[in-house]
Amino acid sequence: MSKQNNTFERVLVGVDDSTDAQLAFRYAMHRCIKDNSTLIITSILESGDMNVYQALTRDYVHGERKDLEEHMQEYRKVALDAGVQKVELMIGEGDPGETIVKDIIPAAKADLLVIGSLSKKGIRKYFGSQAAYMAKYSPISIMIIR
Repeated sequence: MSKQNNTFERVLVGVDDSTDAQLAFRYAMHRCIKDNSTLIITSILESGDMNVYQALTRDYVHGERKDLEEHMQEYRKVALDAGVQKVELMIGEGDPGETIVKDIIPAAKADLLVIGSLSKKGIRKYFGSQAAYMAKYSPISIMIIR
């Protein structure tokens, strides 16, 4: 974070096709345009969503990753078209919250994490489980969009 004017230099946002992630993406783009920051877009390939046969089939995993990489290029284009000057992409694999906190944040050298969180019922009323994990364990500043 720049100490002179409270701007962030490297803004990390996790994306997927959920409504809350799309809100976070829009906020992160707006913030990067305003601050002339680098936007780092990440998405996590969740191996837990694959069945054992899919996980063992190399072509399936590579196909899933290729699809995700292509989808991430669409996010890059949207950000650039919106006026973000610097855009980086990062893909991880595993549990989204844990992977972002333990792997993506350090590798990206981000100083702000923007995440979306839809309200849930019961114990997760205020945060989804991934957002709650990141809010608890993130080593950097977090902006939670709901």
